Amino acid sequence: MNLTAGAAAAAAGITALDTVSYLDMVVRGRPASEVPAEAADELAERAGIDLGHGEKADSRRTGLGALLGYTAGLGVGVLYGLLPGDRRPALPLAAFGLTVAAMAAGDIPLAAAGATDPRRWDATSWISDILPHLAYGLTTAVVYDRLTRPRGRPGRRWRRR
Repeated sequence: MNLTAGAAAAAAGITALDTVSYLDMVVRGRPASEVPAEAADELAERAGIDLGHGEKADSRRTGLGALLGYTAGLGVGVLYGLLPGDRRPALPLAAFGLTVAAMAAGDIPLAAAGATDPRRWDATSWISDILPHLAYGLTTAVVYDRLTRPRGRPGRRWRRR
């Protein structure tokens, strides 16, 4: 178990996810998603927290939405770090599992808050969700492997040790 390596790998994964998301915005000229802010607003309301009104409230919603995403990404990495070393899958399977876990950790709370409904997404929306999470999963798996690999030992590329 290595919680620190899991958190550090997840931080790298979050950076990759954000980079791919912002590149998508640049390439397609799409605006930032309002979904995280809407979910943050719903969750704050359910918790009895008043975010206020006007521009400051909008900024609080946006910031809280981003923080919820970071919390989900870090949580997935920390949970991955809890896996015993002999139970950790080969790198490609780890990357896939981390991708799916990050999508679930990010999308399920948004859907539960009523901010989005993945059943109604078109292909472009799915691709816009999958690609950043895939970047997260790959990056988190590779960085975790590099951080926890015994010195002088080659990395696990395609096979289990």
